[in-house]
Amino acid sequence: MSFRKGAVRLSDRLQQAAERSFHWLDARLPAASAGKLLRKAFPDHWAFLLGELALYSLLVLVLTGVFLTLFFDPAMNESTYQGSYVPLQGTRMTQAYASTLRISFDVRGGLLIRQIHHWAALTFLAAIGVHMLRIFFTGAFRRPREGNWAIGLTLFLLALLEGFCGYSLPDDLLSGTGLRTAATIMGSIPVVGTYLSFFAFGGEFPGQVIIPRLYVLHILLVPGILIALVTVHLILVVYLKHTQWRGPGRTNKNVLGQPMLPQWLVKSTGLFIILSGVFAVLGALGQINPVWDYGPFQADQVSTDAQPDWYVGFLEGALRLMPPWETNLWGHTIMWNVFIPAVALPGVLFGVLYAYPFFERWVTPERGERHLCDRPREQHTRTGLGVAAISFYAVLLLAGGNDVVAFIFDLSINALTWVLRVAVLVVPPLAFVVTKWLCLALQHRDRERLIEGDETGQVQQSVYGDLSEGHRPLPAAERLTLLARRTQLPLPDPEVPAKTLPRRQRLQLSLSRWYYRDQVEFPVLQEHKDEKEAKDEEGQREGREWQADGLSSRGPRAGR
Repeated sequence: MSFRKGAVRLSDRLQQAAERSFHWLDARLPAASAGKLLRKAFPDHWAFLLGELALYSLLVLVLTGVFLTLFFDPAMNESTYQGSYVPLQGTRMTQAYASTLRISFDVRGGLLIRQIHHWAALTFLAAIGVHMLRIFFTGAFRRPREGNWAIGLTLFLLALLEGFCGYSLPDDLLSGTGLRTAATIMGSIPVVGTYLSFFAFGGEFPGQVIIPRLYVLHILLVPGILIALVTVHLILVVYLKHTQWRGPGRTNKNVLGQPMLPQWLVKSTGLFIILSGVFAVLGALGQINPVWDYGPFQADQVSTDAQPDWYVGFLEGALRLMPPWETNLWGHTIMWNVFIPAVALPGVLFGVLYAYPFFERWVTPERGERHLCDRPREQHTRTGLGVAAISFYAVLLLAGGNDVVAFIFDLSINALTWVLRVAVLVVPPLAFVVTKWLCLALQHRDRERLIEGDETGQVQQSVYGDLSEGHRPLPAAERLTLLARRTQLPLPDPEVPAKTLPRRQRLQLSLSRWYYRDQVEFPVLQEHKDEKEAKDEEGQREGREWQADGLSSRGPRAGR
């Protein structure tokens, strides 16, 4: 009996101590609100794991990068190599290249860590790219996530810079060829190009300071910005809540999924362990970037098959496809064959990507927040534009290895280059048209299935001899998912002649019609009709305001 009373008193004391500790912690940290975070819902779909792949690849990069930092020497002063790799003994090389060989052949586990680091870098960029494609095709960049879309694009750009810096650090013949290309790209910028190149390289290429400077960028500046932006990105994901696919019980005001603790945490930890294991296997069995085969960089040499990593392969391809256009003005040469494909093209490309969420919002009547993902087929113009961009990138990536393709298939490299020049202009528009046609065909198919149901494979014959296919209704969950689709229509027609509107609003109206025309309208659920009518009234009101703003903006000229 006394033992039981003692156990009760001990339990009470422990509970009181726990409460006092919690209150002490909550007075200094937001411990009370942490419980809500631990119960945050995460949608249970594989597409939402792409961002986690990028995050965990970054974690592996940081861990392996710390190890490599302990042994790498970025100095560019040359010495005679006397290391354990016999074929290069007696060769003059920089300390950067010699320390890379030392990591690969003398440091225990060094080659494994180097290759894990390289595979993780490639996966990191690939995961970010595929993650951004998922966001684009499902419309997850729309209000209120335009800022997070911009952060994601900035992370991708920083990852490109980080990858190029790390790729250039070994100072081998392949990475030196890449640095030569970078110097040419900087020098092609009119007026300031020469100054930028001299500033980066400390004088004429190759200089003696570029590797140490890239090293600082690679291990300090760019990773710091990356980690800071990833933190802001994750905070916004928590604050703005996850997008989710349509389905039973899922609305624009809730998120259905697994709680953060324990389900999501256990699944996410398992993903990290599997990913780390895959990197370890690739690092052990998949040779990548064998710098000892390339040899040290020599300014008067260029290696064959000099292709960069895939994430900058499109720049290499654009440079190879561009005709040799130059302009000589007052003793200065403007290299359009370098400036246009390597400076102007990426600038325009990423500028369009940054502006795209605001463009789509500009041509869309509905201005509210959107938390439900679109199926790519439902936004045929957006999907067509995305596939056209992917095909454009694929042609440029193929052109980046045109010499290898020509050698393997015994083709004329000049003929192949002209074929790719034509393809880079023809394939993207063709991909847009075909993709849009397929999306509209899938929309019609979904509408047909909603109205008639799925085919049973049986044929029925009436008493009059007519034959008809048998159908069965769709499952309730799938039917609800299809019916919950919102059919987005263009901006409403103006109540005044379009010629009286300002040019900007006429352009807006024309682009909206082009963007949303040919949409297939679906039946509407009874419980969604009131909401749809309210949205229609709101859209008409916004349309009237839009027209009024257009007329008032013309001022006195409106009456002419």
